[in-house]
Amino acid sequence: MGFEDGVGGARGGAMRALMRRKQVDSDRARAAGGHQLAKALSITQLVAIGVGSTIGAGVYVLVGTVAREHAGPALTLSFLIAGVAAALSAFCYAELASRCPSAGSAYHYSYICVGEGVAWLIGWALILEYTIGGSAVARGISPNLALFFGGPDSLPWFLARHEIPGLDVVVDPCAAALVFVVTGLLCKGIKESSFIQGVVTVLNCFVMLFVIIAGSYIGFQTGWVGYKVAGGFFPYGVNGMLSGSATVFFAYIGFDSVASTAEEVKNPQRDLPLGIGTALSVCCSLYMLVSVVIVGLVPYFAMDPDTPISSAFAKHGMHWAMYLVTTGAVLALCSTLMGSILPQPRILMAMARDGLLPSFFSDVNQRTQVPVKSTIVTGICAACLAFFMDVSQLAGMVSVGTLLAFTVVAVSILILRYVPPDEVPLPSSLEASFRLSQEYDEEKVKGPVDESHEHESSVVESISDPLIEKPLYSSMDEAKRRRTAACSIASVCVGVLVLTTSASATFLPFLLRCFVCVFGGLLLLAGLGVLCWIDQDDGRHSFGHSGGFICPFVPLLPVMCILVNTYLLINLGGGTWMRVGVWLVMGVFVYIFYGRTHSSLTDVIYVPVAQADEIYGTPSSSGFVA
Repeated sequence: MGFEDGVGGARGGAMRALMRRKQVDSDRARAAGGHQLAKALSITQLVAIGVGSTIGAGVYVLVGTVAREHAGPALTLSFLIAGVAAALSAFCYAELASRCPSAGSAYHYSYICVGEGVAWLIGWALILEYTIGGSAVARGISPNLALFFGGPDSLPWFLARHEIPGLDVVVDPCAAALVFVVTGLLCKGIKESSFIQGVVTVLNCFVMLFVIIAGSYIGFQTGWVGYKVAGGFFPYGVNGMLSGSATVFFAYIGFDSVASTAEEVKNPQRDLPLGIGTALSVCCSLYMLVSVVIVGLVPYFAMDPDTPISSAFAKHGMHWAMYLVTTGAVLALCSTLMGSILPQPRILMAMARDGLLPSFFSDVNQRTQVPVKSTIVTGICAACLAFFMDVSQLAGMVSVGTLLAFTVVAVSILILRYVPPDEVPLPSSLEASFRLSQEYDEEKVKGPVDESHEHESSVVESISDPLIEKPLYSSMDEAKRRRTAACSIASVCVGVLVLTTSASATFLPFLLRCFVCVFGGLLLLAGLGVLCWIDQDDGRHSFGHSGGFICPFVPLLPVMCILVNTYLLINLGGGTWMRVGVWLVMGVFVYIFYGRTHSSLTDVIYVPVAQADEIYGTPSSSGFVA
């Protein structure tokens, strides 16, 4: 995997450029940067951003589709299992967000822990995700708004969709206008935009609470007919319930938007983990309660797949509830639109700070303290897509970016715990200071000739006394432990990839599939077993900003996270991967011809942390913060 970076310049060779890692967050690095975002977010606003970005209009449709085709009355368990799977990623995000509270989210974490090449691909994939995601959400608002004007295609002429003759293109002025409105709001400032998103999210939650309370009343009056069907609680079996979980898992995508605002949080070590966890818990609770009620009101096979909630109320004489449910769908879409556009400017800004994109994207407005230029570019791109293209066919590409980010964040947790970076990049201008520090250390190690016997006796004494540090032998054991841990993490990643790919390759002969699955499973279990057996790195306690959330059950939890997300990635379909592949290949060329040569790590030297502290002359508060 190449987790160990060599000391020296980063200019030598493409592989070294791909594997170079940037410095972990620190007060000194933060002070050196001239682009500062406003620290204005509290835990309440983080929860509003997380819930608003996650609960889209999909919940108003998913309950019908998944219940009819996959889970039946067991839909609630499907949402629960999917929520637990999403929580695996949330735990990983919570630790990294509190340790590295800078803009960039998964791109930022992977740049610190894995390397520049992987970080670039993650950032490039997230750009695609948020652009297409925002455009798709905007295109979904106008049909729902039309219901308030009398039905489909009833919007005023200047907002209605129109087909351009001869081009087979349907333009959507309403979608583009909504994107521009949201973009303008985000340019006003993070405090103002988060307040508006919080208001919209609260109103949407009130609509869902109405569905839960009113639906429960009807259910108790009618005897919950949906749970008295002939097929029982699992009409499609346990496999159907699990298949439903894989489908509704994507309803939980969005909580990672909280991590993208890490640099704007007042108390990131405390508020970011609480914000991520609370947002995911609220979403899971609302999803489960809505599914319990709706599946109980109407038998799963009689549900309307397009409007399951409003049709369920209509069958019990509450036709007016359609307007309330539609209002909730519009509110959910508007909140999700804000959540889709909010993170992308911050990712562009983080990549531009690191030199991988032009510095234009890193500019922060002095008055509003937000990346206005990046926000405007994001809004223009999303508005153009929403205006000209029906992006519903590209919706699967949104999932690729998210699942890739979830996977790499879990891998970063393993690296942080077992093989954290033990060197930091310094400007090449400090190379002379580094050489002097090296020579001074060598002279101290050699010492006078007549003191050699005294040095030997001190080493022997250190062996017998456990309270005395043993630098000679412990350094050798530590190097061996790091190599073993790196190989084990590589074994886990390769094993997961082989196992999930072979399990999904239905075109292969059965015996061959079984053999490859067993081989991948053995690789996975071997790597996991070794990680459970060896000690974690002591440096994990001082990596980044300490004192925040610590991910539990390592290495089991991140390995499970990698397995779940990789399985979902493999099963997204060949068409989706072909379209994403084109975008990623474009990203490779952009990196080769611009990012690789303009990276802020192009002219740096990597030195051990202790020597970096000596060069700067001020010891760090953290072992890996220089």
